Amino acid sequence: MTSAELRRRLIRPGLRAVPTPRTNPFALGYLAVLLGTTLYARFGDPDTVERLQSVSSTDAHNLMTHPVLSLIGSGMWVAGSVWMPYFWAFGFTVAPLERRVGGLRALAVFGAGHVGATLLSQGVVVASVAGGTTGADVLDAMDIGVSYGVLASLGGLAGLLRPVGRVVALGAGLALIGHQFVSGPDLVTAVGHPAALALGVAMWPWLRKGPRRRRRARAWKAATVVEG
Repeated sequence: MTSAELRRRLIRPGLRAVPTPRTNPFALGYLAVLLGTTLYARFGDPDTVERLQSVSSTDAHNLMTHPVLSLIGSGMWVAGSVWMPYFWAFGFTVAPLERRVGGLRALAVFGAGHVGATLLSQGVVVASVAGGTTGADVLDAMDIGVSYGVLASLGGLAGLLRPVGRVVALGAGLALIGHQFVSGPDLVTAVGHPAALALGVAMWPWLRKGPRRRRRARAWKAATVVEG
């Protein structure tokens, strides 16, 4: 392989995949917010951090008293104290999805996964407590983080990839869910993670319309230039 072919086949596509403020304003902006809250959680006043996270938690009680605040606030924190894994998670899910469908559609997929999987998982929690199979303390269990949005983005991205890439993306998502299930996750995670991935998959028809429209627009523009 010559140096020109190497640049054309490997280096240039690799550079195009690197997130930039122009191509990935949503993904990079969101990561900046998560970095800020992660640093504050580590170095800020512990009592204040605990209060803010408690108010932001999408546990059943918070969802019944201030649903909008908790749904938005829970997505402003990472689960744990380490930010770097989310950098890679966004780099392989949210960023490539945004490059293909645009920031607004990427936000819609992420938000649908975060909100939809949260409401479904907490609904199962409430039903489980009402049925007596789970203790009432789970209604107040801390529930923050962006994993639902990331998994929904992975599910949505899979529908825009070629068959091999689609299998790899969905296989990675299912492997992660399977590992967490075997490891004995809590009820919220056991329901929320597969639900988030499924929500992303359910949005394939809507997501595929965007790239088709852009291809038609580029073809029309090229034809217009040739005719002119």
